[in-house]
Amino acid sequence: MTLQGIPESDIGRNQPAVSSSSRARRGKLPPFIVNYFSNPLSVIALCCFALIVIFAFIGPHLWKYQFDVFTSDNSAPPSPDHPFGTDSTGYDTLSQVMRGAQRSIQIALSVAIIATVLGALVGSLAGFYGGVVDSILMRTVDLVLVFPTIAVAAVLAFMTMGTQTSWWAIAIVLAALAWPIVARLVRSDALSIMQAEYISAARGLGASDWSIIIRHLIPNCMGTITVAVTVLTSTAILSETALSYLGFGVQSPDTSLGLLISQAQNAVSTRPWLFYFPGLFIILIALSTSFIGDGLRRALDPRQSRGGRA
Repeated sequence: MTLQGIPESDIGRNQPAVSSSSRARRGKLPPFIVNYFSNPLSVIALCCFALIVIFAFIGPHLWKYQFDVFTSDNSAPPSPDHPFGTDSTGYDTLSQVMRGAQRSIQIALSVAIIATVLGALVGSLAGFYGGVVDSILMRTVDLVLVFPTIAVAAVLAFMTMGTQTSWWAIAIVLAALAWPIVARLVRSDALSIMQAEYISAARGLGASDWSIIIRHLIPNCMGTITVAVTVLTSTAILSETALSYLGFGVQSPDTSLGLLISQAQNAVSTRPWLFYFPGLFIILIALSTSFIGDGLRRALDPRQSRGGRA
């Protein structure tokens, strides 16, 4: 039988085409994004870090108290007016945690970006040229890795105390000690990439060394570089905390999460909120960036997630 002259067997033949078109549109998402968002823990970590960034950078503009202006409430426990309580001089802890998280994130991201750029450049040059260049650069990397990070950072940070750019100086010091890790990772990738046929083709077409490094080598190392950024962010948060705890980090009247913990260590038994709230944010930032890095590693190399998720 037919419907208005169309055989029943032909009815709905176009429906699969529509479905295929819909699937094609969905398939336009890069596999990297699909792989990342298929990992619930990585998505939760990304949302958590985004909320902390909003809290740190937008929160101070919305909250009624400033981090460097004391109130009449001294040593007040958490309350509706002061959700995180106040310290012995009346400073609102919530506003101080906002400022501390802002400074800590700024330092951590600065360290991650500077160290990653420097490490990626050194690692690419070592992997590209090999031979004497590789030996010199890798011995330099080994030399820097020998230095005790916290001890050297403490000495160098002490030399910049009292300056208006002290947090920038701390970031540069930590980055100067962190880049060798990235250099080693990128060099390892670069050595294998240099054996690829498209590198030989680029050489045959007359591409310059820098053109090959910028257009072919570094883009193919982006998986390693992207993961390194998140790992360094987490490491820098903990390093900054250690420096501030030792008294060599951010100085008053400015503040950071590490400095807040350092200032509250003697009040843990009497005013525990001064210690636990900054500590909670340090843990959240470190864990969220670590899980973001793990999600990026799985997304960039799906083989990592085969065999089940532990």
